[in-house]
Amino acid sequence: MLRRTKRLPRQTEISDTRRYIVMVAFALGAFGIGTTEFASMGLLPLIAHDFGISEAKAGTVISVYALGVMVGSPMVALFTGFMPRRRLLLLLMAAFTVSHAVTVFSSSYAMLLITRFVAGLPHGAYFSITALATASMAPAGQRGRSIAYVGMGFSVATVAGVPAAQALGSAFGWQIAYALVAAVGLITLVALWFLMPHMTEMPPTSPRTELGALGKAQIWLTLLIGTIGFGGNFAVYTYITWTMTERAGLNPHWMWLVLMVYGFGQLLGNVIGGRLSDWNLEKGIMGALSASAILMTLFYLASQNVWTAVPVFVLIGTAASALVPILQIRLMDNAGDAQMLAASLNHTALNTANALGAALGGVVIGAGFSYAAPALAGAGLAVLGVCTWAFAYHLKRSQAREEASTSASS
Repeated sequence: MLRRTKRLPRQTEISDTRRYIVMVAFALGAFGIGTTEFASMGLLPLIAHDFGISEAKAGTVISVYALGVMVGSPMVALFTGFMPRRRLLLLLMAAFTVSHAVTVFSSSYAMLLITRFVAGLPHGAYFSITALATASMAPAGQRGRSIAYVGMGFSVATVAGVPAAQALGSAFGWQIAYALVAAVGLITLVALWFLMPHMTEMPPTSPRTELGALGKAQIWLTLLIGTIGFGGNFAVYTYITWTMTERAGLNPHWMWLVLMVYGFGQLLGNVIGGRLSDWNLEKGIMGALSASAILMTLFYLASQNVWTAVPVFVLIGTAASALVPILQIRLMDNAGDAQMLAASLNHTALNTANALGAALGGVVIGAGFSYAAPALAGAGLAVLGVCTWAFAYHLKRSQAREEASTSASS
């Protein structure tokens, strides 16, 4: 059993250095989660071969993980609010690590599906709790950049973790890729056990308190902004291989490089989003969505040539990633005491955006338009996101004026 040699400090007692180290541990867990989410896509042929099934059937592995994410995020938020956040985070990372270790030894396809579903359950809850914990420890005026710092682990996974897992899986079997993720989870678990302080500034809540988030219009509008506005990114990303190879003429062997550079764009966007949320939350949302709409329209024109398509594609990833930490902060600011549920719903919205963008892009292509045409549909979603934000912002200002007027009259 793991043993500590001295009492763990409270979050108010730790130094800035200790806080950054804890944030690195949070980011490492995010790295593991990002790696497992996207590496599975490249492992499907190997999984199909091992279990003697079609690649289409093997794709259920991805679907059940996504289902675990969508179920786990709100359920954990609702029914574990009474638990100290440090203990809850340790349990989530333990479940994540054990599920991946069991995945390595899956003897049947049914067992693999079960372990992938269980592996998805901690996903959204982990991100919501680490975001809340990070914001709770952050100095005044640095919540956004601190949350973005932790979120960089997920972005780094797309650049380094996913390629490494796929390379190891191709060379030694798909099980090794999940063993790598289990190792990352174990390291994260140990680091959190010894380093994470007691989160005394994060009071316990009840299911009734958390459900209070669902009665707030600004929560629903923020989720709608994310679902619609972020969906445009997936309308482009889902079909990027065909766009680059069939329309821009890229050699398929270089597609990995395009996706890696896109990952660097996401890293930059994450940093920008953190800075924007600390500077001006509302203008940050408007700016990220407006940039997305412009860039996706430009991508439609630029996608006929590799040298113009790739830079614009990377910038689309930058603008989309900038939106994530800003929306996270907006949810937290409008949630009141229902912080956990509101924060976890951000990931539900982004996963819904994934499905919405991919489906819309498929409809456009199925109607006979080019592989670049989903970019215009994505631009339309970004514009709708701006309109949704404008309504939410106007409503919030109107409510603030009414409250101020009522307070002055009384």
